[in-house]
Amino acid sequence: MRLVYLVIALALLEFFAFGAAVGRARGRYGVAAPATSGHEMFERYYRVQMNTLELLVMWVPAMWIFARDLNPAVAAGLGILYLVGRLVYFFAYVKDPKTRSFGFALSGGPTLLLVLGAVFGAARALWRHG
Repeated sequence: MRLVYLVIALALLEFFAFGAAVGRARGRYGVAAPATSGHEMFERYYRVQMNTLELLVMWVPAMWIFARDLNPAVAAGLGILYLVGRLVYFFAYVKDPKTRSFGFALSGGPTLLLVLGAVFGAARALWRHG
């Protein structure tokens, strides 16, 4: 499980870095808080951060449950794919939002597998142990 904890911590650091990038983009593109629009480039950074948050809300508990009830090594591997996918997504979205699909698939796919595995693992554990 320690590898799972490390991957979760790395995902949180990645999200923190995305937030920092949004802060830098605010200054670079002159978008004062609390505005969330005003310059297309700022909005790209902001959307990456918010899209990552939307996925992270599912990913963290799914990672935890999958690792506990199925296999921590597989969970960690899927988690590493998620991390790489989010980086690809970040750079693609900022460069040209139309190119974000591959990065989304690299992070969304593992998230879906983790969620499905978490449901299966939890149901199996419930069936076995009541």
